[in-house]
Amino acid sequence: MAKERSIFMGPRIRRLRRDLGLTQAGMAEDLDVSPSYIALIESNQRPVTASMLLKLAEIYRTDIASLARGSGDDFNAQIAATFKSPLFADLDLSPLEIQDFASTFPATAEAVIRLYTAYQEGQMALADQSDGESTGGPDPVSEARRFLAARKNYFPEVDTKAEELAQEIKRVGGLEQYFTDQRIRVRHLPSDVMHGFTRRLDLHRREIVLDETLDHASANFQLALQIAYMEMTDVFSDCLAGTQFDTESGEKLTRRALANYAAGAIMMPYHAFAKAAKNGHYDIETLRRQFGASFEQVAHRLTTLQRPGQEGVPFFFIRVDAAGNVSKRLDGAGFPFARHGGSCPLWSVHSAFRTPREVITQWVELPDGERFFSIVRTVTAGGGGYGKLQVERAIALCCSSQHAHKLIYAKDTDISAVQPTPIGVTCRLCHRADCLARAEPPIGRALQSDDYRRPSTPFGLVDS
Repeated sequence: MAKERSIFMGPRIRRLRRDLGLTQAGMAEDLDVSPSYIALIESNQRPVTASMLLKLAEIYRTDIASLARGSGDDFNAQIAATFKSPLFADLDLSPLEIQDFASTFPATAEAVIRLYTAYQEGQMALADQSDGESTGGPDPVSEARRFLAARKNYFPEVDTKAEELAQEIKRVGGLEQYFTDQRIRVRHLPSDVMHGFTRRLDLHRREIVLDETLDHASANFQLALQIAYMEMTDVFSDCLAGTQFDTESGEKLTRRALANYAAGAIMMPYHAFAKAAKNGHYDIETLRRQFGASFEQVAHRLTTLQRPGQEGVPFFFIRVDAAGNVSKRLDGAGFPFARHGGSCPLWSVHSAFRTPREVITQWVELPDGERFFSIVRTVTAGGGGYGKLQVERAIALCCSSQHAHKLIYAKDTDISAVQPTPIGVTCRLCHRADCLARAEPPIGRALQSDDYRRPSTPFGLVDS
């Protein structure tokens, strides 16, 4: 007779019990076990058997998949990735040792993941301060960006739930039909009736209202976003668990980022999207048409393909306006350039405004010799009617040069013959002395005297 499979999931059982407002004695009575047994399960001293899991699902009407999420392959991959950090390089940990640790002490392993993630966020905050990016007070936008960057903009629990929702939406016949089945009517109304809102859910009238000037991709995204807020609040809370925010706005912006991630994952389910991206050599226009999304939505989604065994090309994404203001950074690869870059005028993301909607490719090289390949195009927000305000921005999707051959944009390029454009992260961190585009001197470099000679570059630097 086969042995019944069991798993340790104490923290999740404890969370379920507390969400239900039950004591250990109350849950024990419902499950017909002793309170001490519940205590042992919650402290991971006893596993949860398959039969116990089924009983929990039946009695408390909870989804088994959501209850057990995080205790399988995704969780093991997370702890394995954590121990691959250079911080632990001298420990010589074997994959089997790490796997045993994750399965035997899952709560402790989860604590290690949280501590390491907090460490990464702290390192990023220190780097921001040393680079002069700190404003001297709490910065909600930086808090949200650090949260995403520390996790490489990948949230397996969000992707898993989003795939379940996407399957249900496909089964019922689409996003609008999903709301119809929930007895919520979808309406499209003129902008002047919306009073400055793009989307509004009115539970009293049982209707969701969208601005009728939204294009098809934007309307779909807003519907998917509303589904995410209705069905995934617990998932978002789990993602935020253990993170301390300095500001309430920082937490709200981070929760919004998770909701946007979820909406994209609902429109572009992980498995189908990753497969299509790989087979189509990451052709953004093809993916846009296949999944009914916008160019920016697809580029955003491409930064999230980090699922173990189904990894995509690691991209980072940046969005800037004509004045050079960075309004979004998403990093799926851990590149420092993604956190600080965006202000070098030699990068095509700034010249893209001269050729709206045209895809521009560029090979670039940082001062340390690291090379990247970037795909740049402008996108428009707003508009939708004559006289309507619209904003033009440029987005760049970049990857390390070692992955560029996988992209349709560089598929037949002889990389060894490429002459990359030398760019910097920011002027203050770039030590290229001969750059005509320099706006300010680099940190730690002394200026030459101008008394007897004037260099051809904006700042003459003393040789170090």
